[in-house]
Amino acid sequence: MTGQELHGLLYSKWGRSYDIQLRKVKGKIFCQVMWKYLEQASFPMTEQEYFEHLNAIANYLTAWGSQQQIINYLDTTKERPRLGKAVSIPLDLGEKSSEWILED
Repeated sequence: MTGQELHGLLYSKWGRSYDIQLRKVKGKIFCQVMWKYLEQASFPMTEQEYFEHLNAIANYLTAWGSQQQIINYLDTTKERPRLGKAVSIPLDLGEKSSEWILED
């Protein structure tokens, strides 16, 4: 998966270029679709920075083998990002989780 493909998934689902973040919460990894998006005047990244960020996220998702989990979740969810509420996608890393999750 590339950053462009990830953007395509987000844009086709919600019609906006939402920010996406990876978060570790209680030992689990979540991919969170944030409520801020590129088309907002107050968005903190340039278009180039946004796509570089998406490429980095897509690289992690590919390394973890989680692309299909993201695609399936976006295909089926009725949730949408809104102010103060991200769409959290739990990632099942299986056996790889111990390689990626470091204790604080």
